[in-house]
Amino acid sequence: MALKWIDSQRRTRNDDISAFEMLFRKYYPLLVRYSCTFTHDMDAAEEIVQDFFFNFWKNRKEINIKFSVKSYFYRSVRNNTLKYLEALEVRRKYATSVIEGAREAPGYEQSDVELSELHELIEETLEQMPERCSTIFRMSRFGGLKYEEIAGELSVSVKTVEANMGKALKMLREKLGRYYNSVARLENSRKYNN
Repeated sequence: MALKWIDSQRRTRNDDISAFEMLFRKYYPLLVRYSCTFTHDMDAAEEIVQDFFFNFWKNRKEINIKFSVKSYFYRSVRNNTLKYLEALEVRRKYATSVIEGAREAPGYEQSDVELSELHELIEETLEQMPERCSTIFRMSRFGGLKYEEIAGELSVSVKTVEANMGKALKMLREKLGRYYNSVARLENSRKYNN
């Protein structure tokens, strides 16, 4: 039976889409359940496994499984799931540090509404950026990837990643600076009017 799956992988390597589909149909539900045991989030598990199969197809020429397709698939999905959980933790820590940093600004207290506004402003700014710039910023700050990892994943140079991060940070500083200046002016006017 294992030879059948090894043969399917070999045929997939030779661009046989039906062999790839057979592997996908066999392993997709099993791998999603496996990933979900770590994430406790079915949507995230499905995305992780879909990404795995996308990359498996994209890199099929370089992948050469000699013994167990099942072991290779499970090990890969486990590693991808752990990377996802690590990135999730990095995003959580980054969001916490941004909120804590904002709370520490002199004479400024934020309400939940203001934090929501700040989050919307950040998202709006990211959407206004060129796509590559926004993608690189998200991969770095929300995904926790290093510049070299981003460069490899996007097939660009590290210098390109650095340049795009510089642009993204400059745009965010400008937008957030305006936001904090207007909030500070509002706070000052409240103090003098009371």
